[in-house]
Amino acid sequence: MTAEQYREAVEWLFVQAPNYQIDGQKAYKPGLHNIIRLCEFFGNPQEKIRCIHIGGTNGKGSISNMLASVLQEAGYSVGLYNSPHLIDFTERIKVNGKNCDKSFVYDFIMKLKQLPEDIQPSFFEFTTIMAFEYFYHKQVDFAIIEVGLGGRLDSTNIILPMVSAITNVQLDHQNILGDTIEEIAAEKAGIIKSGIPVISGDEQDSVKNILRKKAKQENAPFSDATEIATNLQSDLKGNYQKKNIRVVLGIIHELQKQNVKISEAHIEHGLMHVHQNTGFIGRWFEFSKDPLTICDTAHNQAGLEQVFAQLNSIDRRKHVILGFVNDKKIDEVMRLLPENAVFYFAKPSIHRGRHPEEYEDLLKAAKINYKIYNSVQEAYLSAKQECMKNEMIFIGGSNFVVGEFLEKNLEISE
Repeated sequence: MTAEQYREAVEWLFVQAPNYQIDGQKAYKPGLHNIIRLCEFFGNPQEKIRCIHIGGTNGKGSISNMLASVLQEAGYSVGLYNSPHLIDFTERIKVNGKNCDKSFVYDFIMKLKQLPEDIQPSFFEFTTIMAFEYFYHKQVDFAIIEVGLGGRLDSTNIILPMVSAITNVQLDHQNILGDTIEEIAAEKAGIIKSGIPVISGDEQDSVKNILRKKAKQENAPFSDATEIATNLQSDLKGNYQKKNIRVVLGIIHELQKQNVKISEAHIEHGLMHVHQNTGFIGRWFEFSKDPLTICDTAHNQAGLEQVFAQLNSIDRRKHVILGFVNDKKIDEVMRLLPENAVFYFAKPSIHRGRHPEEYEDLLKAAKINYKIYNSVQEAYLSAKQECMKNEMIFIGGSNFVVGEFLEKNLEISE
């Protein structure tokens, strides 16, 4: 397999299958019919691996990577399935922090081309079965599986995990999951299965009640991670990680009950070496110190509230680079923008990327100091040029903005 063959195979995968990351809502295929058929076609690899299921609105990536790091410190082989990727497709499927082998991806795509015509999977269904097969192929001790979208009808919901977790429930993807927190909570509660312990990280009573009720219906032990007291810290530095750490501890406690050997030292070291053990970036990621440059992929109202609050706590003038996709409610973002800042709005270079000129009336109404750019890189180079000593740069608003920035600049910085 050559580099060109690999590139063409991955391009085929993106083109053949509807991809939510590129196409948005029209690519979303709710229901488990396709993934059931796919798994049967490949011999049901998901039944041959021990899984941990992570759902919720925000924090899934951080929690799954922190948990993977702890399990790796305990000496286990750990598969990790996250989405979306920031730079390369293989980031979605990792074992012990190492991206999926490109040769495996290529060979698997060749197999996908031989699927019966009556199976018409989405891009996410393709990648989900690829992850299951890779983890079985690598004989991992544990596979941490992140829900793609929602829960009840998500293709990852075919697994029968050792433990499930629902990080929190916030307004996001309302056009698919429901208009209210309660409707979205009911969708996310769909990953709760009969007799399988579930950890809840949400602080809202209305959400807790929905999850607790579903757990009771399924005779599933319910644990409220918000009640866990801890001073443990992580090398993932966002303030919001304190809540995520509690969920990780809740999951670990359930695994320990199932005779998974994890010591306090494994937990402490694992939490402090997430970047090193898993290669996880993009969450309050310090790209550089001079000038101080922070990236964060928070993109919905709840996530941006927390990230912008942390930005406000830093006593520096800020150069804030933001970009959004077509379905983003930008008027809500305008009310959250950090203080003491100049803004650089850019169009993410994907099909769903929205050009700032389309929402410039909202920028004018917000009465902020802003400029508009055709690309994230143009915005970054401008911000870097204008950033004075003791000021800082922030890049965010979308996974695609952060991914585009890192793809252009990460190797340069290294």
